[in-house]
Amino acid sequence: MATGLEMVDAFYPGHDPIDYYGDGGFRFGPMSHQGAVMFLPSGIRRWDVTGLNDIALNSFDKILAEKEDIEILLIGTGQQMSFLNRSVTDALRKQGIKIEVMDTSAAVGTLNILLSEGRAVAAALLPVD
Repeated sequence: MATGLEMVDAFYPGHDPIDYYGDGGFRFGPMSHQGAVMFLPSGIRRWDVTGLNDIALNSFDKILAEKEDIEILLIGTGQQMSFLNRSVTDALRKQGIKIEVMDTSAAVGTLNILLSEGRAVAAALLPVD
């Protein structure tokens, strides 16, 4: 008997650009995902946050684990650019991570350009409607 919805650590090992975003999700390569995503050197993963208020330092554990392979981290804050909690951005910067915070639309465009240039970029993106 089924016990309910089981969440898995969704992972796509590619570095494909984002072809579409909106309606609460993203489309990249042969995949699509509803909700927030992280683009890492190792691939693309589900990001377990639902909004700006959910973002804490531990929300970036996977990014910190791969920080040696990241030149810049783009953070897409949804429909509008919003600031993250200062303690979070300060802690990430102390770990040596360069951060650019912007709305998700700008973050997607910047991510795609940097990917096309072969840059070591990571991104944490909140979805937009």
